[in-house]
Parts: sequence; structure tokens; C-alpha cells
Amino acid sequence: MQFNFLKEPIYQLIGQCADELGIDAYLIGGFVRDIFLERSSKDIDVVAIGKGIDLAEKVKDKLGEEAHLSVFKNFGTAQLKFSEFEIEFVGARKESYNRNSRKPIVENGTLEDDQNRRDFTINALAIGLSKNNYGKLLDPFNGLEDLKNKIIKTPLAPDITYSDDPLRMMRAIRFATQLNFIIEKNSLEAIGKNKERISIVSKERISDELNKIILAPKPSYGFKLLFDTGLLHLIFPEMVKLYGVDTIKGLSHKDNFYHTLEVLDNVAQKSNDLWLRWAAILHDIAKPATKRFEEGKGFTFHGHEDKGARMVPKIFAALKLPLNEKMKFVQKMVLLHLRPIVLAKTEVTDSAVRRVLFEAGNDIDELMKLCEADITTKNPKKVERYLKNFELVRTKLVEIETKDKIRTWQPPITGDEIMVMYNLEPGRKIGVLKNALKDAILDGVIENNYESAKFFLDSKYKELKK
Repeated sequence: MQFNFLKEPIYQLIGQCADELGIDAYLIGGFVRDIFLERSSKDIDVVAIGKGIDLAEKVKDKLGEEAHLSVFKNFGTAQLKFSEFEIEFVGARKESYNRNSRKPIVENGTLEDDQNRRDFTINALAIGLSKNNYGKLLDPFNGLEDLKNKIIKTPLAPDITYSDDPLRMMRAIRFATQLNFIIEKNSLEAIGKNKERISIVSKERISDELNKIILAPKPSYGFKLLFDTGLLHLIFPEMVKLYGVDTIKGLSHKDNFYHTLEVLDNVAQKSNDLWLRWAAILHDIAKPATKRFEEGKGFTFHGHEDKGARMVPKIFAALKLPLNEKMKFVQKMVLLHLRPIVLAKTEVTDSAVRRVLFEAGNDIDELMKLCEADITTKNPKKVERYLKNFELVRTKLVEIETKDKIRTWQPPITGDEIMVMYNLEPGRKIGVLKNALKDAILDGVIENNYESAKFFLDSKYKELKK
């Protein structure tokens, strides 16, 4: 098998350095897998049958000042950055595990040992770089065949692989989702059997894999695997509560778990933004807590958007997701996700559009994407009607934003100016006047300018004095 990329001088140099040290070196792991998947990558893993750091240092000496080397002696690894390449060097390792930790006990090993410790057969492929095996593919577990058949399979017995390092269960589902592969039957069953072992993995590592699943082209595939194996119940129980349908007196509600997955896939078609996808996941998260049955009406979920927004920080904290502006963005999307939908179902008034613009600010375009993605009805006439109304909403948004600049709205008269204007001390009256002014502008009662605002406030202040 010919690998054209091996004509690059960097690979020949690594092989030459390995020969001078009297050791064998191999390309291994995800870089090799991606060659066969025809996915370009400049992140290269090199395993040396010997000391990987020694090989990295020798390559650095040959490359000179152009290369930057970082050595991590505690881990026995080194990273070399050169041109567009980022190369990780490590010595071949043999690993064994303590039951209560996913941190392995590491010993020097052979190439076979190193391939045995890999998570999946498709990541155990190796290509020789030394003179005696330059360009030779070593595939002891038929990983190439699994790539062709689109199968995720472990090199060793899956119970051992997943029990040793339970994060591999998340990785199996992540790779299956990203690549649209299936997980081999025994491996899938082993995830279900070993799911409780996920408790020894840090929340940060779990969330990192979860985010990669969410960023896949069709993230619902990964969530269904997480649900079916029972992992989702352990890592994200709030989402599992969405599952199921209740029926009372012949009246039912939709399954909010599968509805959420539909919305997530719809958003994925519109945006690669991780946090908008998280908003899709959490937009109905409070429906189980707000579900009520009303006689003659059926099930209602009043206030689920408000309660859902209040749940977002707790969920982010539990999953060790960032509690910064990204969380606040998701919270805002959850809180507002019904506003444009209500507009699309009713008459689109200027005042209602102003209020949506005011609340959403610069995130209005993202909010509209989420709301359009939330249309999952199977009734084509309803879909057509909602989408037409959304177009009307979008037109109104542009018109009103152009005229009133509500997206970046600032009051024409500030609270400090109100205090000076009416000789007021800080207190309740200032808030009453500011809110009245805001509502008057958003409702279109007055124009968004100083003169109109001053006239309105004079009148309102007289009322307060009575």
C-alpha cells in the first residue's frame, strides 16, 4: 500500500532519527485512521519502541530553530511544533488499571502492547517510519476492515476495555456519532453492563465528549445511544425526565425527549454553534416540572420557559460547563424561545416585535433559528403557516430595528437624569419612571427620542405626585 503523504520530508526525517537511535517508530492512532477516512489532519501521533522523548529531541536537533519542543517527563511524552505540524511523541506502553481509577499503571512495552491498549480497532492502525518497515501498515485487529464496514469495535474484550477506562464508553458513542458508524453488538452491550463505571470519570472529561457529540452533524444519533445504554440517565438525568408520554381521559402530550432531539438536529442544520445547540437541548427542560392536566384542555406546561431558564445555571454547574456569558446566552435563549413562536401564531404587532428585539438584543438572529427549529409538527399545513409567519416576523424585525434601533436600545433619558430633572433621591420612583418610559417606547406609545421621552415623563411624574 502506497501512502503519498510519506514523501513529506518530516516523516522521512523522523524515520532517519529513529534509525540513528536504533529504535523503530510508527505513526499511530487517529492520524492514521483519518488518512483512510480522507480527513486531513496535522495532529500526528508517533510511537517509539524505546524512549519517545529521546526521539523527539533528536528530531528537534535536526530541524533546528524552526521547531519548538515541549517535554512532559512525568507523562513520558513530548510535543513538537514545526511548520503546520503538531507531532506527539511517546514510547510504546503497556498499561494496567486499578479498579477505582482510570489512571493506568504504565510500563515500557512493544508495539503490540501499545496497540492492545488502544480504545478501538480503527485507532490501533500503525504505519512504519523506520528504514526496515517504512510505509508498512500494521493492522493486527482488522481496523481497516472495520473502517470500511463503519463499525466501532474494541481491540480486546469490550468489558475489559470499558471497565479499565470508562471514558471509552463516551468515546465509542462520540465516534459513532461523528462518523455515522455503528457500535458492534458485543461492544454496545458492554457499555450498558459497565455504565456505572462512568462515576470514576471527571465531569469535565464527560462534558468534553458530550460536547463533541452535540457538535456532530446529527447529534440525536449519539443521544439515542446514550439513552439506550443507560449512560444518559447517569450523566444527564434532567434530560431523561423528558422521556415518555402520559395519557389522561384520552388526551396525551408529545414525547418531549424525542421532540428535543428533533429540535437539536434542526438547529444543527442551521448552525455549528455549540451553545445554540445547548439551547435546543434545554429549551423544554422544565416541561416535566411544569406539566399539569387541565380538564377539557389536556396537558399544559405553563411557565416552562421561565423555570427552564432558572434551571440552566444548575445544569451547567453539574456538568462543569462554563458559567460565563455562554451560559447566560443559553439561559436567554431558553427564556425567550416561546416569544417569536407566539408571534408566528398570532398577529405580528410592532409592539410585540419591539419587545422581542429588546429582550434578545444582538442574539435575535440566533433566537429566530432556535424558534424555527422548534417547529416539529407533522402537519404540513401548520408548518407552512408557521414558516410564512416567521418570514413576516423577520421582515418586521428588520423594519423596526432600522427605524427604532431597539436591538442596542438605550433610554433617551437615564435614571441619573431623571433624578436631577425632578430633584429626586434614589428610590422606588426612579424605577417606576424608567420602566414606564421603557414600556411606552416599546409599545409604540411615544417615539424613541429625548423630546417625546421628556414630555411623557413630565406627565408621568405629575401622576406620581398625586
